[in-house]
Amino acid sequence: MRVRLALATAMLLTFAISARAEDLLEVYHLAQANDPTFDAARYALQAAYEKVPQARAGLLPVVNINGNDNANHATTEYSAATNSTQVKRSVQSWAWNLQLTQPLFRLQNILAYKQSEYLVAQGQAQYSQAEQDIILRLTQAYFDVLVAKETIEVAESQMSAATEQMGQAQAGFDHGTNAITDVHEAKARIDLARAQKLAAINDLEAKRAELEKIVGQAPEILASLNEAEIIPKPQPEDVNIWIEQARINNPNVVAPQAIVQAAESEINRNRAEYLPTVDIVASYGQNYTSNNLTLPSDYSTQATTGVAGVQVTVPLYAGGSTNSKVTEAIANKSKAQAQLEIAKRQAATDARQAYSGIINGLAQIEALESAVDSSESAVEGNKQGYKFGIHINIDILNAERQLYTAKRDLIKARYDTLIQGLKLKASVGTLTEADVAGINQLLVK
Repeated sequence: MRVRLALATAMLLTFAISARAEDLLEVYHLAQANDPTFDAARYALQAAYEKVPQARAGLLPVVNINGNDNANHATTEYSAATNSTQVKRSVQSWAWNLQLTQPLFRLQNILAYKQSEYLVAQGQAQYSQAEQDIILRLTQAYFDVLVAKETIEVAESQMSAATEQMGQAQAGFDHGTNAITDVHEAKARIDLARAQKLAAINDLEAKRAELEKIVGQAPEILASLNEAEIIPKPQPEDVNIWIEQARINNPNVVAPQAIVQAAESEINRNRAEYLPTVDIVASYGQNYTSNNLTLPSDYSTQATTGVAGVQVTVPLYAGGSTNSKVTEAIANKSKAQAQLEIAKRQAATDARQAYSGIINGLAQIEALESAVDSSESAVEGNKQGYKFGIHINIDILNAERQLYTAKRDLIKARYDTLIQGLKLKASVGTLTEADVAGINQLLVK
């Protein structure tokens, strides 16, 4: 009974997981929770936020308390005009001191605080890129599974059609109206379709593994694209607008832009090392000594001290270290500027390619829809011609193969065009979960 209950519970859980992960949006939510690459980006952002309090600490007071407790044992010799005396003594001593240092003027610390804000902006841009990246990776893996399934269905359809044709060819051969070559051709197509199906099954397993790597599990049932849905055009329909926005708002541009600003702050911070620093320094403490080791008199001392004042430090020479750090920071800024330009050009290229991918994809969809219609007519025409002896068996098989291949290519083209739409939005930094939900509405369970 318990075994049956456990099996029933496992089946229900499996069904619940599959049902919960049927459509793209639900699978996306699973990926957000389970993808280790996205987790790494989340923790990287969390670490980046800590740069601000760390830099702020350089503007706030520093309070320390120090203490010690010592035991000293010594033999002291006291010399006089006629003789000398040796005295053995043990001295107990302790002390504690509370010290506060409040920076009044440390320009390098102020600049370090400003620099930390740029580093946080860099982390936020990198996290934004990770958010878009998981959408693209997840959607691509999701659609790859659907296309792989469609490839299997094409192979199965070809097997079914070839089997039907072989039956007709065999019947014709038995009645003396067909040649044996028609039977052999149909059988060869069945074997070829079977081999293609096995290859497609292996490909499906590989695509499922890629999806599982992102999601943590491979859903058995996935919602697929409704054939009646129209793939939207990019808005606005001006590639130059997309390119210009990509050069400004792409997260891969925003991040190096923040690095350039941080590098500028690093130059100024290192130059500030040449300037004096001013601090308020205050201390309060006590010290005690049971006696002393150097005087003949034996007495204890205990003192309480309190000190407050302003401390000025003027750097004079640090062995050339400050000058070297400034030179290094200038070189790093130049490097960051070069990387920023690389990122801008890559963002523009990504936007142009994605835009072209949508336009060409829509044209390809239109052409393949026409090809499917023509192929359906060709199949029907060849079947009628075969009955009247106008066409041979191989003509029907070729027409059917062309039809199923066109249908598969059409479905793939529709998925690819949707992916290009997501890539276009990612190139300008506007790809969000709302876009995933928008595509999800085009899918049917």
